[in-house]
Amino acid sequence: MLTKILITVLVILGAVVYLRRGQHRKVSYSTRTIEIEKPPVLSKMTIYAMIAVSMLATAGYWGWGWYDDNTIVEVTISSPIEAMTASYKVRKKDIEDQRITTIDGIQIRLSNQERLTVKSLKTD
Repeated sequence: MLTKILITVLVILGAVVYLRRGQHRKVSYSTRTIEIEKPPVLSKMTIYAMIAVSMLATAGYWGWGWYDDNTIVEVTISSPIEAMTASYKVRKKDIEDQRITTIDGIQIRLSNQERLTVKSLKTD
């Protein structure tokens, strides 16, 4: 969330700077020749660099989200009614409010009394 806000602020600041620089240009006309101003190369390079950084940051954010969602964790379900516990391996994205889906494809529905404990698996 913080990354999205930071990227949005950077894009807005870049647009404001670009638009303000464009308003201060003065074109002078003479009776003999018309001078055509070339757009500043540095300004274009800055805009292209900001676009590239923004795209790379977005791709990194999406990649990290995909990686984090597909991380396998161990979920332990504790039931106070039946005094039992069971452990399953689950992807993070498959943990929902009232249901979990194991990596084997088994869907487990949960009651309001059951307690979930999520623990990361150690990768050695």
